[in-house]
Amino acid sequence: MHHDDRHFVHIRHSGLYLVATTSENISPFSLLELLSRLATLLGDYCGSLGEGTISRNVALVYELLDEVLDYGYVQTTSTEMLRNFIQTEAVVSKPFSLFDLSSVGLFGAETQQSKVAPSSAASRPVLSSRSDQSQKNEVFLDVVERLSVLIASNGSLLKVDVQGEIRLKSFLPSGSEMRIGLTEEFCVGKSELRGYGPGIRVDEVSFHSSVQLDEFESHRILRLQPPQGELTVMRYQLSDDLPSPLPFRLFPSVQWDRGSGRLQVYLKLRCDLPPKSQALNIRLHLPLPRGVVSLSQELSSPEQKAELWDGALRWDLPRVQGGSQLSGLFQMEVPGLPGPPGQGHSTSAPPLGLGPASLSFELPRHTCSGLQVPIIYHLENFNSPRRSSSGFHLALDFYSQHSCQSDSVKF
Repeated sequence: MHHDDRHFVHIRHSGLYLVATTSENISPFSLLELLSRLATLLGDYCGSLGEGTISRNVALVYELLDEVLDYGYVQTTSTEMLRNFIQTEAVVSKPFSLFDLSSVGLFGAETQQSKVAPSSAASRPVLSSRSDQSQKNEVFLDVVERLSVLIASNGSLLKVDVQGEIRLKSFLPSGSEMRIGLTEEFCVGKSELRGYGPGIRVDEVSFHSSVQLDEFESHRILRLQPPQGELTVMRYQLSDDLPSPLPFRLFPSVQWDRGSGRLQVYLKLRCDLPPKSQALNIRLHLPLPRGVVSLSQELSSPEQKAELWDGALRWDLPRVQGGSQLSGLFQMEVPGLPGPPGQGHSTSAPPLGLGPASLSFELPRHTCSGLQVPIIYHLENFNSPRRSSSGFHLALDFYSQHSCQSDSVKF
């Protein structure tokens, strides 16, 4: 954005806006890269990036900005280089309670199904405080995928896109080398085939600059010396060809009485996951026509919640078990709403402004691409995967999270 000879560039991260301003003719991509690295840096030093974290660590954030920028010129965004200059300690959030076993998060925050208590790695600063020098040598690895699907009203798939990342949060000393082994059937491109199975194929892949690929072509092994903090080891993309069925199917039904202005929407949501799996934090968002004055609802379970929010119907479900289906009947009063031409007083044709529906959810321990990380080594003890005798502990439980997916269903 440009205003009064000044340029404004921003990114949105965890509900916060990070904004950079300049009067110079600078590349916007450079500013976006700076803001992205600054977000990672704040997460490393504060433990996590959010409104509460920033408010508790104003002094630390100010000190970091003062070291990163000197009269508008970038000095460094390296976590390792800045640790010798930062004196303010992070104020972390409340410690984890053993009674809170239902939350799901990245970097070791386990679910209720785990045999161990969840780790606090997602909200823990990389640098230990001066009063606590017993920081463990730990590595947390997550596979995160974002699935975008466009579905026609007859149920056919119009577009499928998967964007995935392998994220690493390291508490190891600097210079520690590790190897991450992907599945042998991992293929890049449509023409490449490996192994005897169906293969796990992606269209495109990119790696962090610290990753060495000398063993990737032959054994699908990534070598790296991760710095302390969070980094994205690998990014990949897959389009139009999913190896597994979609996690959800939405079946809508619309009945509209033009005379009375009553609109009735029936939604049936079916979860096609295995029975032992479950989806969490499901939210359906359905744009509504203008002028909705009332909403009545009949939901299939008491845990569900539906409300009008910002001109749309928002239907929240805390969890859905695989193989089950839920439904909701929603009746709305929309007086004076114009409808499709050539239709009678009562019709199943959707009115103007209704839809498309979008669905967001999280799937622990599941990836739509089929990618897994079966092997990881700490090279101080190469013969012992996942754990070594040098005090290194790997918190890897093949946890995968889908975030901001959308099954857009056209009515």
